[in-house]
Amino acid sequence: MAAGAKVAIVTGAARGIGLAVARKFLGEGYRVALLDIDAAEVMQAAAELGGNDKVLAIECDVAMPPLVKAAVGRVAAHFGRIDALVNNAGIALFKPMLETTFEEWSRVLDVNLSGPFLCTQACAPVMLKNGGGAVVNVASISGLRASTLRIAYGTSKAALIHLTKQQAAELGNAGIRVNAVAPGPVDTAMAKEVHTADIRAGYHDAIPLNRYGTEEEIAAAVVFLCSDAASYINGQTLAVDGGFDATGIGLPNLRTGK
Repeated sequence: MAAGAKVAIVTGAARGIGLAVARKFLGEGYRVALLDIDAAEVMQAAAELGGNDKVLAIECDVAMPPLVKAAVGRVAAHFGRIDALVNNAGIALFKPMLETTFEEWSRVLDVNLSGPFLCTQACAPVMLKNGGGAVVNVASISGLRASTLRIAYGTSKAALIHLTKQQAAELGNAGIRVNAVAPGPVDTAMAKEVHTADIRAGYHDAIPLNRYGTEEEIAAAVVFLCSDAASYINGQTLAVDGGFDATGIGLPNLRTGK
């Protein structure tokens, strides 16, 4: 068995949910590899996390097989093991279906679906050398329920949820658990920039907890699914959404007593 603390790889780790997940892993005693397509930002993120020998920052486009293979090889060589993989890297495109180009469609699926396929395929053999591990795919509530302007994004996340089940079925036999989280609206920097007051009010109306989630709440769910406390959870999708997916109409009226 490779010596040292457990090791987690987090993709899309330069900011937002990915950075929060990396921070949570470090707090749990893991060593962490941060992968991101933005070299400058991922280096800055590593510095923010302490810039020590417990953190490794790597520039990587997860949709490119040679880059994924090289990145995972660097992690294995540097830390000696891989115990957890969080496939968080993703891109969002919000456009009407008839205005979405094939190139845009393809890029969203390449990153959001092929990326987790490639990263898991590269990490699994390293995990198995140490007896197994855990993978968490970061999907979205948009993969569970349709909404406008998300033809590529929603489809990619729905496919990622099924990929999770396929991976769990095969890798579970070898000792690698695979699960997904499906975040609802989260107060990321991007959401704060693009969600107008009307959009935020609409989400609040539809969410029983009447608020957005935080990056830390998503990170807590991800790290839980990678932990021994989730040792018999495999092939599942956990909606971390304040009840958004579970709810239909009527919440605003309930709150006002009408």
